[in-house]
Amino acid sequence: MTEKEYNTSVDLHAKALFRFIFKNLNVREDAENIVQDSFESLWLNKDKVEFSKSKSWLFTTGYRKMIDGIRKNKKIVEMPDVIKDKGNSTAQPDLKSIVNSALEKLPEIQKTVIMLRDYEGYDYAEIGKITNLNESQVKVYIFRARQTLKNYLVNLENII
Repeated sequence: MTEKEYNTSVDLHAKALFRFIFKNLNVREDAENIVQDSFESLWLNKDKVEFSKSKSWLFTTGYRKMIDGIRKNKKIVEMPDVIKDKGNSTAQPDLKSIVNSALEKLPEIQKTVIMLRDYEGYDYAEIGKITNLNESQVKVYIFRARQTLKNYLVNLENII
């Protein structure tokens, strides 16, 4: 990969990679650091990575760095769940926050495959390469995640 191709990769994929990582972590600084580390790794491995495969390489690297960070943070501190205030509000529920709450309920791998499939538009084979799963495992995780999301979203208590 040439320097020009690397710069093109940055322009094309930085925002999508940040969205993916940020949506999983919900911590802007951590997401920015992971994206930066991913592009640094791409630069260091530019001789080994083809330009046409840079997006998959970046998402795979970003995903792995994100998982490593999550595992590291779990060893340091386990924070208790925040209790939501479910007061009597007559305002319309915020759909985006409800969907985000539903996503937070998913196991990490299900959340990851849903994000890659529905938010980033990857196909099953690409998701399998990024997460080191086979295609049928990816389909099962996506199915289970969608079932969990559906069950959460149809429960009226979660929306009010």
